[in-house]
Amino acid sequence: MRCISIFLIYYLQIYNFFWQYQIFFVHLQKLNQITMKKILTTIGMMCFCVMLNAQTQDTLTIHLWPNGAPNPNGLSGPEIDEGRGRISNISDPTITVYRPRNPNGMAIMAIPGGAFVRLAMNHEGHDMSAWLNTMGITLVVLKHRMPNGHPDVPLSDAEQAMRIIRENAQEWGLDAKKIGVMGASAGGHLAATLSTIYSEPLTRPDFQIILYPAINMMNGSRAYFGENPSEELKRKYSPNFNVTEHTPPAFITVASDDRLLPNSILYYQALHEKRVSVGMFIYPSGGHGWGFMDSFPFKREWTGELETWLRTL
Repeated sequence: MRCISIFLIYYLQIYNFFWQYQIFFVHLQKLNQITMKKILTTIGMMCFCVMLNAQTQDTLTIHLWPNGAPNPNGLSGPEIDEGRGRISNISDPTITVYRPRNPNGMAIMAIPGGAFVRLAMNHEGHDMSAWLNTMGITLVVLKHRMPNGHPDVPLSDAEQAMRIIRENAQEWGLDAKKIGVMGASAGGHLAATLSTIYSEPLTRPDFQIILYPAINMMNGSRAYFGENPSEELKRKYSPNFNVTEHTPPAFITVASDDRLLPNSILYYQALHEKRVSVGMFIYPSGGHGWGFMDSFPFKREWTGELETWLRTL
C-alpha cells in the first residue's frame, strides 16, 4: 500500500506540473510580439549579468610589494605588452587569484615562463583558471619580476606570493597544507627553485608541478645571472643539486622532442635519489612551450594525468 501511495503522489505532482505548463503556454501565445521581445531581451540581459558576475566576482589582484620591493633588479620604465599575452619589464609584481565557487582547500600558484626575460601569462597561467576551478582548486597566477642578472629577485617574489596565499588561506577557503606551485619552462625553473631552496616553512610549496623546465644552470645564462657568475652561484640556482628529503612531491611533464628534455630527466633523477615522490610523463611530440594550448596533441593526456595525481595528494 505504501508503494502505491507514493506512486499516486508522484503521478499527481507530474500531472499538475504539465497542466500548469499548458495553461502558462496558452497565456504566452496571447502576448503580442513586442511584449515577447521585451521579455526575451530582459531575460537575455539578466543571463548575461549572471554569467559576467560568475566569471569576475571571485577574481582579485594583489600587489606583492605595495611599499616597494626590497631588492631591485635594475630595470625601470613601464611594463611592456609584447602581444599574445606576453609581458616584460615588470616592476610591479602581483598575484591574480581565481577562486572557485566550491573550494576543495587546494591552491596552485602558476608561474609562467618566458626565457627569463618575459612572461607568457595566458597559456601558462590565466587560461588554466576555469579548468582548475571546476575541480574546486584555487588558481593563483604569479606575475614576477625578471632576474636581469639578479637571480634572487624572482625567487623573492615567489616566496612573498606564498606568504600572502598562506596568510589568506582561511579567508579563501584553503588548507594551508595543500598549497602547491606549478611552473612552465623558465617558470618551471623558478617553481623547482622555490621547492628546493625556500627560506622558511611558510614559503615551502606542499607539491610541485613542473612543465618542460629549465633546471641545470651550470652553463650559465646572461639574462639570469649576468656576467661571469661563480660556480657556487650557478649551483645554488640549479635545483637538481639542491633536492633533499624535505623537497615536496613532484609531477613533471615534457615532450620528447623538447631540447630541454635532459633537464626534466636530471630533476627526476635527483628527486628519485632522495626518495621524493615523483611522477614523470614524457609525450612523443609537442616541442616546447605548449602550456594549456589546444594545439598540443597530448593536452587531454597531460591534464588527465595531473588531475589523477592531484587526487592522490
